[in-house]
Amino acid sequence: MHTLAELDEAICQCRACPRLIEWCQQVAQERRAAYRDEVYWGGPVPGFGSDAPTILIVGLAPGAHGANRTGRMFTGDRSGEWLFASLHRVGLAALPTSQHRFDGQALRGVRITAAVHCAPPGNKPTAEEFATCASWLQREWVLVAPTVRVVVALGGLAWTASLRMLRQAGAEVSAARFGHGAQAQAQLADRDFALLGSYHPSQQNTFTGRLTESMLDAVLARARDLSCRQPL
Repeated sequence: MHTLAELDEAICQCRACPRLIEWCQQVAQERRAAYRDEVYWGGPVPGFGSDAPTILIVGLAPGAHGANRTGRMFTGDRSGEWLFASLHRVGLAALPTSQHRFDGQALRGVRITAAVHCAPPGNKPTAEEFATCASWLQREWVLVAPTVRVVVALGGLAWTASLRMLRQAGAEVSAARFGHGAQAQAQLADRDFALLGSYHPSQQNTFTGRLTESMLDAVLARARDLSCRQPL
């Protein structure tokens, strides 16, 4: 695979994790009452955004009635509402919402992907499913690495996946524990990268106030600023 378009198509065709494929299709058939008249995507969801990103955002996995319904990462659920609204506020998204694949949304220097590309039951992929899907993240990194300067990990599992992605590519990464606002530096050959951590914009975090709009804005604004300062 030499392009992101080819990678995205291959991800959509992946059937490596039968449990996840079965769950995605089951959700698509049963549907939530609010979406009973919609046709769900019902399968692996590819990344979304710039073909030459300076910022790579890594989430956990598609939501069962969000990206698994719409076919676009972080689109169609409350987590996506928070993420895209924040991206828009800091100047990285054309629109403050992301509702479906044909809504005209465009990201500015940003690509959104995930550690796991299929919606998992209970939002909990198994260790084996994480390991299987890691190869897709690694291939994606190879294609975007020439332009990416900042990786933003949404949640602890995405942080772990991002660290693994960078280290498997041969990068030296400074030690840093995950936390909101955490930052680690990575060096690959003569190039430097920053890895930033943010709490995931899940309802569990946003409803309880563990993650506020200003907290998410601060991380994404720092990613924007660092991506401009890092030399190409």
